[in-house]
Amino acid sequence: MTTERLGDARHQPSPQGELPPAVRGEAAPRERSGEASAAARGNARSGTESLMEEVVARENLQRALKRVKQNKGSPGVDGMRVDQLPDHLREHWPSLRAQLLEGRYRPQPVKRQMIPKPGGGERMLGIPTVLDRFIQQAILQVLQPRFDPTFSEHAYGFRPGRRAQDAILAAQRYVEGGRHFVVDIDLEKFFDRVNHDVLMGRLAKRIADKRMLALSRRYLEAGIMANGVAVERHEGTPQGGPLSPLLANVLLDEVDKELERRGHAFCRYADDCNVYVRSKRAGERVMQALKRHYARLRLRINETKSAVAEPWGRPFLGYTFWRNRHGEVRRAVAEKALTAARARIRLITCRNGGRRMGTLVEELKTFLVGWKEYFRLVQVQRPLRDLDKWVRRRLRAAQLTQWKRGTTVYRELRARGVPMRRAQEAAAHATRWWRTAAHAALQEALPIRYYDRLGIPRLAT
Repeated sequence: MTTERLGDARHQPSPQGELPPAVRGEAAPRERSGEASAAARGNARSGTESLMEEVVARENLQRALKRVKQNKGSPGVDGMRVDQLPDHLREHWPSLRAQLLEGRYRPQPVKRQMIPKPGGGERMLGIPTVLDRFIQQAILQVLQPRFDPTFSEHAYGFRPGRRAQDAILAAQRYVEGGRHFVVDIDLEKFFDRVNHDVLMGRLAKRIADKRMLALSRRYLEAGIMANGVAVERHEGTPQGGPLSPLLANVLLDEVDKELERRGHAFCRYADDCNVYVRSKRAGERVMQALKRHYARLRLRINETKSAVAEPWGRPFLGYTFWRNRHGEVRRAVAEKALTAARARIRLITCRNGGRRMGTLVEELKTFLVGWKEYFRLVQVQRPLRDLDKWVRRRLRAAQLTQWKRGTTVYRELRARGVPMRRAQEAAAHATRWWRTAAHAALQEALPIRYYDRLGIPRLAT
């Protein structure tokens, strides 16, 4: 196959549930990130026509059921909950197994669910039924060990043993190595625009089992239930099912391999791809070639979000890079990620939420612990210190709303050792919650160590 030239890189020195007796078995040890192990090594095509027999093997099904129960999730169009799945399988598994082995199984439509995007607009999720999530997970566990070893080492998204932080560290090494321009690629509505025929063509090169290919196409073409009406789907693989990320990697692997062949330094996480080059002119060549290559996959680059630019301040997976006065490249939280975090914290600590402080604190802790873990590689600490101060002020304002009246505020401040005059000053403006939350009396009554005892994590280190 003729490959597209992507610029010249030569001058530019990744509780177990119970199943029916027929499929019971020991659950395999839990894999990292819940994804199928990549221990098995394979090449392009599976070389077997019995993949479906591996899917319905009892040990594989036990692992799939365990993962679906761990992931939880909302019901699909049939209303079945995750905790109802084991009973459903006990009753219907013999028939379902026969349908899968005979190539007759047909998935149900996915449930459409719109979620807001941090930058505005909405993203569509397609929520499969619990049963289809179980079958997709079982398929994933069979296909991923075969496919994953063939993917590029520069691809990090939804792969066992790889995380977004690995992509960030690799990108930093490229920038430190003198590649001070980035070809930042954003694919326009990628998961909604995947061409079924193109993707099936790539799968057919890897899969020999005709039943598996047929079922994969049925999952791609399963309708979307919107407002009680099932709408046919002719393109796209909606996010929400276990198989979608693997299918995305199968489709985009072709571009990864071409970038590798040309010797480019790049990182791809799902549909986010950054190619690091030494000059803007080289970056523009790569950008034009990538547009043509993605067009062959029936994909389009989002012109407004994609660019050839210096990496400083440009977001990638929530991070960005800055250069200090000594010329060192430092990892920082991207401004867009900080804005999204403030929006979420603002929602949790909303003064009109009508919740007890204990409930509010637990919800905030859950969010901040996960956020801090994701951004644990951050080296530029000042924005995190500012965010810590802002979080504590939000909490003090929320506490004032719980106390409500000036007399209560005065009593609570005095009980916490605040001098009389300072407590009176704060209580006199108790209903001006945000302003009063910055008052010295509140900082004395509710100091940093108080929030440390509550378990609110400090984001700055």
